[in-house]
Amino acid sequence: MNTDTLQGQWKQIKGKIKAQWGKLTDDDLQVIDGNIEKLVGKVQALYGQSRDAVHKKVQALADEIGDIDLPKPD
Repeated sequence: MNTDTLQGQWKQIKGKIKAQWGKLTDDDLQVIDGNIEKLVGKVQALYGQSRDAVHKKVQALADEIGDIDLPKPD
């Protein structure tokens, strides 16, 4: 899997992402399209959370789907 994307699992995980961060719109999710950096940036902008905190939550959601190891945030 490309370390910057959840492309292969995006359909499964985006419902969980929307449930976790309800301020994300369907349009936001379409633009993000599985790109972790875009997802983290958008959640930061909407919720004011740190990159590390958002990344940990996304990793937890990815773990629920299956064995998806996301890259650590820069």
